Amino acid sequence: MDTYSILREFADSWFLIAMFAFFVGTAIWVFLPGRRKASEDAAGIPFREAEPETDSAATTKDDPKGHRHG
Repeated sequence: MDTYSILREFADSWFLIAMFAFFVGTAIWVFLPGRRKASEDAAGIPFREAEPETDSAATTKDDPKGHRHG
C-alpha cells in the first residue's frame, strides 16, 4: 500500500470518528447548565456601552462636552 491509500483509509475511518467525538463533546460542553453565566455574558458583548472617545481639540471653555453649535 502506498502512503496515500493508508492516509485515506485512516481519514475515512478513525479520524472521522475522532472529529465526530470532538463535535459532540464541544456541543455538550457548550450546553452544560454551569456555562449559562458565561454564555449570557458573551451574548451581551455587542450591547455594552464603550467609553466615548474624547477629542481634546473639540472641547472649549464654553462647552466642555465638545458640542458644536450652529
